[in-house]
Amino acid sequence: MRLPFPVLPSASALSQALCLVAACALIGCASKNPLMEEPVAATSTPAVAAQQPKAAVPATTGVQTTKEKRLFGIFSPYRIDIQQGNFISQEQLAQLKTGMTADQVRFVLGTPLLNDIFHANRWDYVFRMQKGNGEVISSRIAVHFQDNRVANIDAGTLPTEQDFLSLIAGTTPQASKTATPKVATPAK
Repeated sequence: MRLPFPVLPSASALSQALCLVAACALIGCASKNPLMEEPVAATSTPAVAAQQPKAAVPATTGVQTTKEKRLFGIFSPYRIDIQQGNFISQEQLAQLKTGMTADQVRFVLGTPLLNDIFHANRWDYVFRMQKGNGEVISSRIAVHFQDNRVANIDAGTLPTEQDFLSLIAGTTPQASKTATPKVATPAK
């Protein structure tokens, strides 16, 4: 078979080399598996986390925020926000008391995300929100029952509803200001 145009051997080798480099770059991008990445870390930086004392609460409780890594530090595709589970705030957790029935817990916290048949006396409320920018917010609460009454509640430090709204909006949570109420004086 004869080509209609002359092909120089050096141009052919150059185009083959460029195709090989492009194929290797694409294979390297496609071989990144997010399931084999490092586990979810807490919000603090490693230097700050090393200086802080270890908490008695395991790392899987409370709220943790992480960010995904980007390709070459700048490229990332458009991603939607994905929310799984029910968000539980400090205010909702404060309503839970030892001795409440399962129906009362369901009324306050909603339906649990995990109700395992092997651990029928434990309800797990797992919340995970993966924002489009790669930020992951997750929390876990376990309610333990004994004789169909609340016996124990395992939860880390949870944000308030205002803190959660600021996490969704992408702003930093601001400390609640204690405003002194103004007392209206009667007009004379």
